Amino acid sequence: MQTTSTPPSTLRRACIGLAGALALALAPAALAETQILDRVIAVVNDGVVLQSEFDARKGAVMQRLQGQYDQLPPMDVLDQQILDQLILEQLQLEEAARYGMEVSDQQLNDTLQQIMANNGMSSMDELAANLAQDGMTLAHMREKIRRDLLLNQVQQGVVNSRIRVTDQEIDNFLASSDGKFATSPDYHLGHILISASSSASQEEVEAAKAEAEKLYQQLQEGADFGQLAIGHSDDQTALDGGDLGWRKLAQLPELFSEVVSGLEVGEVSEPIRSGAGFHLLKNFEQRGGGEQLVQQTKARHILIKTSEIMDDETAQEKLTEIKQKIEDGADFAEMARENSEDIGSMLEGGDLGWANPGMFVPAFENAMAQTEIGEITGPFKSQFGWHILQVVDRRQEDMSDLVVRNKAAQMMRERRFNEELQVWQTELKESAFIDLKDLES
Repeated sequence: MQTTSTPPSTLRRACIGLAGALALALAPAALAETQILDRVIAVVNDGVVLQSEFDARKGAVMQRLQGQYDQLPPMDVLDQQILDQLILEQLQLEEAARYGMEVSDQQLNDTLQQIMANNGMSSMDELAANLAQDGMTLAHMREKIRRDLLLNQVQQGVVNSRIRVTDQEIDNFLASSDGKFATSPDYHLGHILISASSSASQEEVEAAKAEAEKLYQQLQEGADFGQLAIGHSDDQTALDGGDLGWRKLAQLPELFSEVVSGLEVGEVSEPIRSGAGFHLLKNFEQRGGGEQLVQQTKARHILIKTSEIMDDETAQEKLTEIKQKIEDGADFAEMARENSEDIGSMLEGGDLGWANPGMFVPAFENAMAQTEIGEITGPFKSQFGWHILQVVDRRQEDMSDLVVRNKAAQMMRERRFNEELQVWQTELKESAFIDLKDLES
């Protein structure tokens, strides 16, 4: 495998070379006292792992483990684990380079902003000051985040492409109790309880029922559920405005689940009697379940690619002429078959079929969204070349079943991810050239 070492390693090796040159320039007598600032401890294909990388990782690991465990494994065992981790990371970074993967400055900055928000920090100066207390600079932090993001990117990209989920496997999962639970709707619920125990007198029960019915009427007239819960509910969630959080029907008492399944978003149940009293339930929000309508668009297009012969201006001119011919009565499908360079659609007269939102690149998606039915728009440019397109029709399609199946497939991929990651990492190590040097622990 032909790869290059990561830029941080390259930079460090350049610094080593400079330090060595300076030492030689001092005096011959000083050579015996020259101290090696860094050294290679492992050659990994065309890259290396440096002693400084090992020392930094070991320091971070020891800082994390101290105080967590009464007894740590022998130091030589920890050293080997740390070295193995660095070698495996180097192999994965080489794979990322081979696939041309990189982390943009925008991704890096967004991650830093998220870290700051999670830790209540308002500025980079504050983050830098906190890092300095731990002996780390902001530059080192940025490089660590970039490395971690790149490792995650290559793992997600490569491993997910290796995982195959068949339709039969999805059917089996959805038929299982585990699958039914996982893909069932989630309800964000509110709850008000007016107590009336089983030992309460008839008068007390009637009074509790009357109060529950009064609250229900107020809610029907637009009263705030949270305020009523704080002021009247006997449930332990009263001070939280009666908020039960997100629940699945299987996580609710059967008495509640039957009622909740019939509530529309924003709807409040009539008082429900149980052994504890009278309950009011509100469906604040709902995820999954029910009809999920998606607007689909049926369109057709003609693509002209640019090249050394066909520049942008010439491509636009050609498509403008084709568009004019169609508007003058020429058949769009025939013009597509004669002129389009989109192999996938040209034989179908440029027909792209029914498309869901997000199926095409942004430039094409935006042009399609802004085009009326029957209208021909363009020429406009995408990453593939220049297009004209016509929207043939639009429709609302219920995608509920597809959404559920996609969710099930994603869950199955997530369950298999760690196992497939281990297999891939083992294959990387087995096929790599790894030369271990003496390690200074």
